[in-house]
Amino acid sequence: MRLLLSNDDGYRAPGLAALAEALRPLGEIIIVAPERNRSGASNSLTLDRPLRASQVAENHYAVDGTPADCVYLAMTTLLKQPPDLVLSGINAGENLGDDVLYSGTVAAAMEACLLGTPAIALSLASADPSHYARAGVIARDLVLNVQRLGLQLHWLLNVNVPPNSDASLKGARVTRLGRRQRAAETIMQLDPRGQPVYWIGPAGKPGEHSGPGTDFHAIAEGCVSITPLQMDLSSYPVMDDLVQWLGI
Repeated sequence: MRLLLSNDDGYRAPGLAALAEALRPLGEIIIVAPERNRSGASNSLTLDRPLRASQVAENHYAVDGTPADCVYLAMTTLLKQPPDLVLSGINAGENLGDDVLYSGTVAAAMEACLLGTPAIALSLASADPSHYARAGVIARDLVLNVQRLGLQLHWLLNVNVPPNSDASLKGARVTRLGRRQRAAETIMQLDPRGQPVYWIGPAGKPGEHSGPGTDFHAIAEGCVSITPLQMDLSSYPVMDDLVQWLGI
């Protein structure tokens, strides 16, 4: 099995190393990841300059671009044969609810699906490096399931692992995306020249739409959250109302 790995934390991130270590016994591993942290890059592609890909080890490349750039470049140019599965992560921190709209981790997996390969985005709801091995076991079990049962080409799974997970899919739940409260205000500071600079504030806490059945609730209960995502953002229930509103 040929597995393409990427992330948004950078090619030297410990989560990526843990993912590769967990999956190496299952097949050929190719890593194509950003040369630096690109968290929050979402699905952006670099169109205003050329990309550089540096081979840092056998089957391991660092790209001076976004997570989506990495997967696009890998699947269209760097790989001689397409991967059977793309995995993005293990992200240092959760990607729940609204996070998926900003996440570079999810974007790398989504780019794979857009190019015709199923993908899994993996995130750890902790920044403690000692927990990566648990998330690696979850990733391994998911890939074993893919080997045994296959995976639909259009499937994109967003997986979040709690820090207290027993590292077993038996403690997993299939979930929907929850919603966060409004994000914090931007933080203004003065640079050394006295000019204002602004930091994007932290994400909001889980909101009222984060109850049973959501990814937030699964993580709060200590369960692995597996949310199937789709790339079609069309709001079908609104279409008929919009036709009437426009009078067309």
